Amino acid sequence: MNWNIPSSFGFRHSFFRAALVTLLFTIAFTSGAAEIRIATYNVENYIDHTASGRQLKSAESKAKVRESIRALKADVIALQEMGLESALQELRSSLKAEGLNYPYWKHVRGYDTNIFVAVLSKYPFTAERPHTNASYLVNGRRLQMSRGIAEVDIKVNNTYTFTLFTAHLKSKRPIGIANEADMREEEARVLRGLIDERLKANPNANLVIMGDMNDTKDSKPIKTLVGRGRTKLTDTRPPERNGDTLPAEKPGYDPRNIAWTHFYGLEDSYSRIDYIFLSPGMAREWNPAESYVLALPNWGLASDHRPLVITVSAQDK
Repeated sequence: MNWNIPSSFGFRHSFFRAALVTLLFTIAFTSGAAEIRIATYNVENYIDHTASGRQLKSAESKAKVRESIRALKADVIALQEMGLESALQELRSSLKAEGLNYPYWKHVRGYDTNIFVAVLSKYPFTAERPHTNASYLVNGRRLQMSRGIAEVDIKVNNTYTFTLFTAHLKSKRPIGIANEADMREEEARVLRGLIDERLKANPNANLVIMGDMNDTKDSKPIKTLVGRGRTKLTDTRPPERNGDTLPAEKPGYDPRNIAWTHFYGLEDSYSRIDYIFLSPGMAREWNPAESYVLALPNWGLASDHRPLVITVSAQDK
């Protein structure tokens, strides 16, 4: 923004002129309706330690991850399948060297010692509530969530804040101790419980809940997470920006535009298992026209998932 302040105002000294520009910018920033971009991305085993037993992330794959993140131009991004904190710091420093700086960050551990969730932000955190030891019951047996849940309060300006949750629910890979679908549903119930706590305290709270939920929209885990009634979450379902404009063919159906986020090579299947949900209060600020799933050539070099980004107005409505 550029203000041309005439000398007739009496601010001939450069110090006073600079102070006035700063004041005007501050007023515009804190009272305006600037838009912010919020993204989520499963970066598929962004691993930098051999003790994990997983394949280390290659330099080429890391470069493609960074290309994807730069293309999103996100102000805040949640990450899943991030390695140790050292891997997150390597990503931050590499992005900064390429012109994208995220000064605020959170890395959240869980029962799984190899992959974690994380948040990168251009805006400061006013509170951090990592959930690292969440557990639940399946058939009378208590189990721990494999990945932690990140919860941070983010201050965009003096009048707009929001709370971000990011999670990575149980995969569909079978496991001997319990049914994987039951585990995922209970993990979704844990996350929904945290959401309900925030909405009970403030029904108009600005909440964004996102990440790799590892199931489709009609599944029990997703229905559990979305909820119902006055506290039902909005599924933003960002599609590709490929020119598709056709409406849904039937009431209750999604349109036929392309919104898949994950490719599973064994089945040659594409599915939407990554989500960005909004609370009723924050959904009022959402701009669907500026929200999409990123489509890049050779996207799969970075991850088996594609990132999503939404845009919201930084002003309560």
